Amino acid sequence: MKALILAAGTGSRLTGPDDSGRPKCLLEFGGETLLARHIRILQELSIEELVMVVGYNAHLIRDEVRTLGATDFVRFLENPRFREGSVISMWTARDALSDGGDWLFMDADVLYDPAILRRMAASGDATCFPYDSGFEDGEEPVKFCLRDRRPVEFRKAIGDVAYDKIGEWVGFIRMSPEFSTALARRTEDYVGDAPTQEPYEEAVRDLILGEFNERAGAVDIAGLAWIEIDFPEDVARAEKIILPRVGN
Repeated sequence: MKALILAAGTGSRLTGPDDSGRPKCLLEFGGETLLARHIRILQELSIEELVMVVGYNAHLIRDEVRTLGATDFVRFLENPRFREGSVISMWTARDALSDGGDWLFMDADVLYDPAILRRMAASGDATCFPYDSGFEDGEEPVKFCLRDRRPVEFRKAIGDVAYDKIGEWVGFIRMSPEFSTALARRTEDYVGDAPTQEPYEEAVRDLILGEFNERAGAVDIAGLAWIEIDFPEDVARAEKIILPRVGN
């Protein structure tokens, strides 16, 4: 299995408009960057390669990988359109995703308990979405909604949809070869010459509400610590509350 991390964005909600900022994956918690932590955990899980899509201040990420001695483990893909929607970054990885193998997709800006990844693997689903039913509702969380064990919505604003389970999506996906190939193909429909601000979640949503509706599994990770870091208050919460709970 290989891993894919999208780390091209500017993280402007956290860093502001200044182009001198550091990519969010270089935030440090407990003396270790998020990227260093990702790499360590992935190597412990015997992931064979990490593919990273980079853009904003990519040289800083490359420097960190060299410092960590992980140049043989990490393969970089450049997204020159990193100021557009994140679907461009997923599209940038389309050839890699179509290689016929299993993939672990991960957002770069998540501090998490590695037990989440183990729970995903233990689910037995070739394609698996972890969600947290103990989440705090609001406008920001991407909600993963299920009805009779099938996904019925996957968005921040879910509208008037009937569901029997709901949680915040963690930002990870275990992807079968069929799913990753279909996702690569689906991103083509979002990317053209004109700028786009669409997030990659829309392409994922198309698949799990469409052709993969009966093949996309889900696992509730409520009780396990994690946080997606978008705002300054997330950094404070990560340091004070999440870090002491996530273990190594």
